[in-house]
Amino acid sequence: MKKALIFGAQGQLGSDIKEHFQSLGIETVTPTREELEITALKQVKTYICNHKPDVVINCAAYHHVDLCESNPETATQINVTAPKFIARMCNYLNIKFIHFSTDYVFDGAKNSPYTEQDTPNPLNVYGKTKWQGEQQILIENQSALILRVSAIYGKYPCRAKNGLNFVQLMLKLSKEKPFLQVVGDEIVSPTATADIAQILPRIIKEDLHGIAHLTSEGSCSWYEFAKTIFELTNTTTPIEKVDSTVFPAKTPRPKYSVLENTAIKNRGMVGMPHWKDALTNYLKN
Repeated sequence: MKKALIFGAQGQLGSDIKEHFQSLGIETVTPTREELEITALKQVKTYICNHKPDVVINCAAYHHVDLCESNPETATQINVTAPKFIARMCNYLNIKFIHFSTDYVFDGAKNSPYTEQDTPNPLNVYGKTKWQGEQQILIENQSALILRVSAIYGKYPCRAKNGLNFVQLMLKLSKEKPFLQVVGDEIVSPTATADIAQILPRIIKEDLHGIAHLTSEGSCSWYEFAKTIFELTNTTTPIEKVDSTVFPAKTPRPKYSVLENTAIKNRGMVGMPHWKDALTNYLKN
């Protein structure tokens, strides 16, 4: 792999992938939304043909969960139509296509880690469009790889969360409030974007296709995650575990969305770090 085209390279995941690839000497082509709107399919086609990358990585998504509910057409254009078109183009041009998806394709009813073999049942428009996107991609391009990630955080801003990831938000609120309440009945696998970026070249080299899960090992509630953040940063602000009903959400979300990285492990690849180790490394750096 000498050249990678990354859609969404200005987001928190895409930024880390771009940075890591460049550190390896891989040429990166990273159009901004102002330069190339991913839903402008004719321009996307021309752009891919002109740059002739070895791999196209799609980190772009319409992932503000509440906005997806009120703008389902936009969610469909960005999460379904555009990835489907890019998958078709990559298949035609014999370019590897990597697409990032989400744990929100599941409903959380299983209460044990979801594998790639489990059938999705999304609860909201975001999850539904991401699942539809997965299906359309694999219809168009059987050599494409879809990587489902969960509860990501990194050093670059997240636009859907006002520029702050969960770690940054907890530390910010700890300085502004006398105590914090954090949900204890939603279980996730917090995953550092730097770890995703680190393993991605190896995944590409393995030439995986289909669907693979890519999250940190282990799982925790948001409360446990916040508590560990405070412990590692010597933050003394009191923190209380509460039920998710204390913070009524406009849009339903899965209460359990832990993913098992079965496909990667079955290929004998060195896995992702435990979420506590990943968090420790993130806070150090």
